[in-house]
Amino acid sequence: MPNAFTTLVGIEIPIVQAAMGGATSPQFAAAVSNAGGLGMLALGWSPPEAVRAEIRATKALTERPFGVNLVLTYPQEERLAICLEEGVPVISFFWGQAGPLMAEAHRGGAKVLHTAGSAEQARISAEDGADAIVAQGWEAGGHVYGRVATMALVPAVVDQVAPVPVLAAGGIADGRGLAAAMALGAAGAWIGTRFLASIEAPIHARYRDRILSAKETDTEYGTVFDVGWPDAPHRSLRNKTIEAWEAAGRPPAGGRPNEGVVVAKSPYGDVVSYQSHTPGSGDEGDIDALALWSGQGVSLVRHVQPAAEIVREMSDEARAILARLGNDPSF
Repeated sequence: MPNAFTTLVGIEIPIVQAAMGGATSPQFAAAVSNAGGLGMLALGWSPPEAVRAEIRATKALTERPFGVNLVLTYPQEERLAICLEEGVPVISFFWGQAGPLMAEAHRGGAKVLHTAGSAEQARISAEDGADAIVAQGWEAGGHVYGRVATMALVPAVVDQVAPVPVLAAGGIADGRGLAAAMALGAAGAWIGTRFLASIEAPIHARYRDRILSAKETDTEYGTVFDVGWPDAPHRSLRNKTIEAWEAAGRPPAGGRPNEGVVVAKSPYGDVVSYQSHTPGSGDEGDIDALALWSGQGVSLVRHVQPAAEIVREMSDEARAILARLGNDPSF
């Protein structure tokens, strides 16, 4: 039985693969969509020609709905126009209010998701016309928009924006988390860290190994990886860069150890210490010194699987839990 979110975007399973910058690809997004979830492309930094190419490559791999995420720290008018020209059915916005971009997306026929870190942010987004809200809790990996934990945030957002469907994000890495989110009133979940251990995720092998061995206490919330995206709090695995900065007394930018030092090379150029950069499969160098984005649910991630298998496992486990608790799973 479909629910409000799955009906809205035309999918079968209420699982969205988080649009993790530098960690998405057409193959990855298509694998999730073909499994019945919603695959996403993170294209908020990509040059226009790459935006179009990534979308077309995804369409060649799936006939199912998928989405594109755009980060509002940067101008997105041109990228959004390309998405709409290419018929992308779902657009998600992150880090700020979308304003006229949301109306433009609707005029182009897309459904709009908007990430919020508080009930007030969610209210504004819903009033602006968001079709669904992603309630991102503080446990989330990567860049984190608020400071409220998922357990407290989700029901507050659900109450604030009803009947607009809400997706829970942050700390959800298995079917237990999905079931819990839906018990809180969410219509589905936005999953990041768990999908980093998928075969299709285009991240560096060393980064994936760190994910697989990490504990829930191994993440750090702060702003240390700020080169290229300043004043943007985030959560990542603790590593040598963070430890050296702490040992130096946590100095501000401009006085940090090894600042400006090239620690790795990506297909797009040099990567320096403290850079907001996701270690990709083509990177070379000191991967352990880079930003190893991860949520607190990382301790639940212990093996590598195809993305489709992750979708099926999570949904099957959540269905079984909800049925055992006497709830009729709405998916």
